[in-house]
Amino acid sequence: MITHITASDADFEENRPRMFGIAYRMLGSAADAEDTVQEAYLRWASADREEIEHPGAWLAKVVTNLCLNTLTSARVRREAYVGPWLPEPVLTGDGTLGPLESAEQRDSVSMALLVLLEQLTPVERAVYVLREAFAYSHREIAAVLDLTEANCRQLYRRAAGRVAAERAAEPERRFEPDPERWQSLVETFMTAARGGDLARLEGLLTADVRFVSDGGGVVNAALRPILGREKVARFAVGVLKKFAGDLPVGVAEINGVPALLFGETAVLLVEFENGLVSGLSTVLNPEKLEFLRGQLSHS
Repeated sequence: MITHITASDADFEENRPRMFGIAYRMLGSAADAEDTVQEAYLRWASADREEIEHPGAWLAKVVTNLCLNTLTSARVRREAYVGPWLPEPVLTGDGTLGPLESAEQRDSVSMALLVLLEQLTPVERAVYVLREAFAYSHREIAAVLDLTEANCRQLYRRAAGRVAAERAAEPERRFEPDPERWQSLVETFMTAARGGDLARLEGLLTADVRFVSDGGGVVNAALRPILGREKVARFAVGVLKKFAGDLPVGVAEINGVPALLFGETAVLLVEFENGLVSGLSTVLNPEKLEFLRGQLSHS
């Protein structure tokens, strides 16, 4: 009996990373993803294992359908959310969200994409995530969602089309300089911002730079994205002074890209375009930093 339970738990643990990766991409919340995986375990523990021929497929189906249920209520919470909503930041250098070796894999966990996925229906999001991030075939997706293969293909085309259209409507901000160049650009930006040198800071920003801050109503933050070189420069100086102060600045891979950590109080992602800062995203809501704090305490 003990051997049987141990083997069953081994099957579950083997699939845990993929379950968490699916749930996080579906929900944009590490906390909700953890809760989903835990609920999947409860269903796994009470299931008749002899009837489960492929544990990985069974668990993926359970997690995906739990996420669909969660997204229905999450949509209501998002509508009531105070200020801009950003996904919970997750350290990805340790493989928490699976391999991120290619640009496509890193894109699957990027803040920008996860925000775009919020505009899809729950089923469209499920199809898109399973197909794009985990390379499930349409036949496998149909089995997960209890849909026809033709329906899954249609849902995927619709979801991929909407994502592509949204990206085409936005200026291309994604540029990944090499690590040394990134470090140099960020250090220059931080020196100007912390020194309150507005003229120098404005010279480091693109004309259409965008700053999004997520405080969730828990801490004071801009309730709308800040747009434009002059406004972003002033806002960056103010927000860094208020929330970062003299905190040490660390660098870590967050959602597949380098990011700045200000103690455990804020995460700042910086996007570049032709050597200039084109976008900034900061998560200040302490509730959204709980998972990250846990990761940092074990690193």
